[in-house]
Amino acid sequence: MVRSRLPLVPSAPDDRGQAHTLEAFVAAMLLVAGLTFALQATAVTPLSASTSNQHIENQQRAAATGLLETSAANGDLREAVLDWHPGNDTVEAGFRGTHGDVGFHTRGGPPNGFGDALDRTFLDRRIAFNVYVRFHVEPTTYDATPVKRQRMVYMGTPSDNAVTATRTVTVSNDTTLTADGFEEHTLEAVADDPDATFYAPPVGPGPTYNVLEVSIVTWRM
Repeated sequence: MVRSRLPLVPSAPDDRGQAHTLEAFVAAMLLVAGLTFALQATAVTPLSASTSNQHIENQQRAAATGLLETSAANGDLREAVLDWHPGNDTVEAGFRGTHGDVGFHTRGGPPNGFGDALDRTFLDRRIAFNVYVRFHVEPTTYDATPVKRQRMVYMGTPSDNAVTATRTVTVSNDTTLTADGFEEHTLEAVADDPDATFYAPPVGPGPTYNVLEVSIVTWRM
């Protein structure tokens, strides 16, 4: 009896096809994983523009806050808000050292301890700053705005990434000016003198003359 023999089908081509399919699948997964990792790394990098800007702004705010706290503690801040020339026949009223009728500084801090600290902390690092002194007024005497402000330093319009720090200084009626030649002039006496001017008026009865709020606005040049 003759037995029939079936032809043997080679298995090598099918094995190679399966191997190629598996390799392609693994390569695709590796590609997707690599792209996902790259996108995540880009999204959380600390060198991104927004993160870097926020870090710089936080540093500037901390520096301004620390400067105000230190200046308030050693008396420089009080001296600076009172370093005011009340004016006379030849000199317009304004912060000491200012020229013309602007009454405030435009190239850096005022010529006192507070101004020196401002210049060391910001100007020497090419950081611009404005300094404002806000004060209260009697709405019935002036207008409906109960708080106004006087520029102490104005170096221009702040940028969008500017930051602000503030500190309050309370002055009484018997507080004296600190500008040279006016150390014996009390705020109450200046307010009663029709020929003299102080930027903040007295508010209400009592020993408190006014509550001043000093604000430092900083931004990169």
